[in-house]
Amino acid sequence: MKKQKNLEKIKDLEEKLKRALADYDNLEKRVLRERQNFIEQANASLLDKVLASVDDLDLCQKHLKDKGLKIALESLMNVLESEGVEKMRVKGVKFDPEKMDAAEVIKGERNKVVEVVKNGYLLNNSVLRPAKVKVGAGERK
Repeated sequence: MKKQKNLEKIKDLEEKLKRALADYDNLEKRVLRERQNFIEQANASLLDKVLASVDDLDLCQKHLKDKGLKIALESLMNVLESEGVEKMRVKGVKFDPEKMDAAEVIKGERNKVVEVVKNGYLLNNSVLRPAKVKVGAGERK
């Protein structure tokens, strides 16, 4: 009788240990996922701020046509590309609301991007910042 009770107690403790280990394993996986999500969000936030500076430099370059500024901007874009940031090429393509924000509808080929107002960027093939574009209304210029 006593031996039977001890065996049942051992079995109960083994079950509790298995559940505790499974809970710990699940907790460990959740913490890793949350840490990875935090890192990705922080990275995306930082990159978004850097891209605002890239926009400013790009605007300066268009007006000044400075060779040194052009080289610095290209260097910065190479660094961003090495981190998985890719500039969207959207001019002339069909408007995609998943990747673009329509700033204005103007004369031009229907539902095609006629002009890029602000460049959009992908981070590891996910939209980091949508492109702001002018979309054709279907009327010829």
